[in-house]
Amino acid sequence: MATARRVRLSARLRNAGRRWGFSRQHMIVPRRIRFGTRPKHESSDEPSSRPRSTWPLLASHGHLEVRLAETSAEIEAAQRLRYHVFYEEMNATPSEVMREQKRDFDKYDLFCDHVLVIDREVTDEEGNPAVVGTYRLLRGEVAAMHGGYYTSSEYDLSTMQHANRPGTRFLELGRSCVLKSYRSKGTTMQLLWKGIVAYDLHHSIDIMFGCGSLPGTDPDALALQLSYLHHFHRAPEGHRVRARDELYVEMNRMPKEAIDARAAIRALPPLIKGYVRAGTFIGDGAVVDHQFGTTDVLIYFPVSRFTPRFLSRFGN
Repeated sequence: MATARRVRLSARLRNAGRRWGFSRQHMIVPRRIRFGTRPKHESSDEPSSRPRSTWPLLASHGHLEVRLAETSAEIEAAQRLRYHVFYEEMNATPSEVMREQKRDFDKYDLFCDHVLVIDREVTDEEGNPAVVGTYRLLRGEVAAMHGGYYTSSEYDLSTMQHANRPGTRFLELGRSCVLKSYRSKGTTMQLLWKGIVAYDLHHSIDIMFGCGSLPGTDPDALALQLSYLHHFHRAPEGHRVRARDELYVEMNRMPKEAIDARAAIRALPPLIKGYVRAGTFIGDGAVVDHQFGTTDVLIYFPVSRFTPRFLSRFGN
């Protein structure tokens, strides 16, 4: 039965790939950037220093397009967007170096892939098309070579790894953000997800996971949202990734019968609301992230749970 579902899912994803204008056989993994000391931005008078794109355009809508970052300058543009959203617009606390450079960065950026939504009609301070949305992706085999996942700083991922068969392909999602002026219609986030589904197809991903954030560091003030996620979307036994003991915050703060589900859904941040509507599971326990001013939950999203509705929205 599971094999039949996987065959049907693979067929849907292949069809989605063809609708976007590329086939699985013609998708090429972009050449890795070599990072040592990070090179300076390419100047506008040296266009030949910018490598040609080896990934196809993953999706587009009007003047917006989604693809993978392939140069250090593109990654830095994503980091500047993250800094603007997380530290200037929201309540995150940057390090002194981040504040000086106005970039959000950590060690994982060096070996992650970065999905970008670019507005071709707007240029940034470097004269390049503006990055208006981004997601950071870390595949399991890459994490294994570089010391693990970012999520492991908050959650014990051994449950996830032991619950799935050998050879399961994992993908960590993180650092998602969209420029405020591009959030209202949802097109930018939809393009990001089209890019992620294309990436899943190319790399045969089985499980996506990562931390989803609710604004605020007072779990009692988030009792409705946390309790709703705990009672209505908790991962099945055996797949229930638990917060690290020293960070664990109880999510079950209200009895199930006391929860107004509609009110809880309305109170969820758009990203987590989108996750649960798509069929994601939630792990066991929340974690307060004081640097980012958020309360985090574990997102656990088997690709086998992609619904026809989900694929019709993000596969056209």
